[in-house]
Amino acid sequence: MTNKIKVPVINTATGLPQYKTEGSAGMDLTAQLSEPLLLKPLERSLVKTGLSIALPQGYEAQVRPRSGMALKQGLTVLNTPGTIDSDYRGEIGVILVNLSNQEVTVNPGERIAQLVVASYTQIEWEPTQNLETTDRGIGGFGSTGKN
Repeated sequence: MTNKIKVPVINTATGLPQYKTEGSAGMDLTAQLSEPLLLKPLERSLVKTGLSIALPQGYEAQVRPRSGMALKQGLTVLNTPGTIDSDYRGEIGVILVNLSNQEVTVNPGERIAQLVVASYTQIEWEPTQNLETTDRGIGGFGSTGKN
């Protein structure tokens, strides 16, 4: 069983996003456009969704690409994942980018991204001169090998 929270929403879109299966983590966001949007190769655009939300403190919403759209059309979300903070009240927008070598059309009402709501923890910095050592140490950027 999953945890559920109630989230106030202002919706100017056609319908609310829904989970497609019982095990879905994300809901599809749709493009609220007055006409089709043509994205040329490497072009990006902010696409509105018609949704404004009020998340409880301690939660964020992440805007993520739709895998099928990325694979089949080369469209993805540019700042993946895009974070919607609990104190943001504006309309959710999705920065779409066309990474293919062909023009791609985004149609009004088309599913363009996923929205995943997650809890988060804020930290307090604890200044120090030394960090606990680990086997990995300062190795990064492929230091653990290819396999």
